[in-house]
Amino acid sequence: MRVMGNSITFKNLPSITECDAFLRQQNLSYGKVVREQVNIVLNQVRQEISKKKTGTVSYNNNQILERVAAQVRIQSKGVQRVINATGVVVHTNLGRVPLSADLLAKVLPRMSSYSTLEYDLSTGKRGTRDSKVRKLLRSLSGAEDAMVVNNNAAAVFLMLKALTTSLQEDKIPEVIVSRGELVEIGGSFRIPDIMREAGVKLVEVGTTNRCRISDYEEALTENTAALLKVHPSNYEIQGFTESVSVRKMAELAHTKGLFCFHDWGSGTFYRFKQCGLSEYATAEQELAAGPDLLTFSGDKLLGGIQAGVLLGKAENIQKLRKHALYRALRLDKVTLGLLEETLEAYLDLKRLPEQVPTVGLLELTVEEIRKTVKLFLKRLKLPNKSALKCELRKTESRTGGGALPELPIESAALVLSHPEWSANDLQEWFRSQPVPIIVRVHEEQIWLDFRTILPHDSDELMSVITRLI
Repeated sequence: MRVMGNSITFKNLPSITECDAFLRQQNLSYGKVVREQVNIVLNQVRQEISKKKTGTVSYNNNQILERVAAQVRIQSKGVQRVINATGVVVHTNLGRVPLSADLLAKVLPRMSSYSTLEYDLSTGKRGTRDSKVRKLLRSLSGAEDAMVVNNNAAAVFLMLKALTTSLQEDKIPEVIVSRGELVEIGGSFRIPDIMREAGVKLVEVGTTNRCRISDYEEALTENTAALLKVHPSNYEIQGFTESVSVRKMAELAHTKGLFCFHDWGSGTFYRFKQCGLSEYATAEQELAAGPDLLTFSGDKLLGGIQAGVLLGKAENIQKLRKHALYRALRLDKVTLGLLEETLEAYLDLKRLPEQVPTVGLLELTVEEIRKTVKLFLKRLKLPNKSALKCELRKTESRTGGGALPELPIESAALVLSHPEWSANDLQEWFRSQPVPIIVRVHEEQIWLDFRTILPHDSDELMSVITRLI
């Protein structure tokens, strides 16, 4: 918050001792354990002072100390709850998707006791840890068989490692990928890197924006092991474009005795009704196109926990399960339990939006969201002469999660502005709250997209905004 106060200079900045005393009063860590965070704030203020011709900035001492406390508060915590007001439903940086409290409650008793993770009650012998998940995935998708690993990148890696390298014992197997699909996902993790580590040679075909089936045909050699289709991850190619369908790739691969793999990225068993999403295929439809294996994430459109799902022919799945790498990539009991419950919810599609928050948020209509914002404004009881300005505005949410990054979904937002606060200052202030609120800045205003504000977050948000009035 930037308001007029006593001028701060280099000489009268709060000392380390003052900062420690203030932090102690706030019941926060102090001393050596947070010295780095204290210095970060003090150095920021020094830089702000140096930019002023007068050599001063209009902060008072207490404001600096509050900034120090906010910095320490943020950095002292690990993974913590936040309120997502960005409108991005599958937000990678914010834990991808929320899980329902009911789902978590169902899983907790199994985790707080011993369980039948690898024990068959009917025989009294060793069982298979993912037997329930396999049954559910087969039932929901129509696949011959299924398996799960710890994420989709791992699924692609295992698929390439276990199946293609077995085809050519004395030669490096080649896998053909369209140049426009050589994606980089978060953390500089690239498809070419995965392929190299899997022991296959990347053969890229086509151009960035256009690729034809003839490009794949011309690239075939005696060392070709598979054709790989990769989903667009957090990007979209528009305009003069052309790509090859999985169906055509599968037909070509199978006539040559090769594999066709599809890295789908974001998969679902649900037919969305929301505009734009209604055209998105289900796993059953994607499998019908003919790939030998289909992979996707458990925590994107599916709305579950982080996992990599593989669906396809039984003989291929069995080869993956027998590979030594699988043991390093398999799921733990907590993840399996949460994934089981998520998949169980998909057996009742009518209740699915209630059971899986991601589906529920994406299926909200703009009318429903506008109604929620209006009710929120009514509860807020903004005074007529309030400096804080609040306005209901139309906006666009985003699906997020890589596979559908640019798909706009009509939504509604609460737009805030304050004469004494810049948009960046407000954004920082929202982020520094005990329950941080992650907002969007647009046109020098704060936009709170109510599509991604969960019902149980409403009271907390109300309390924070009230303090601005």
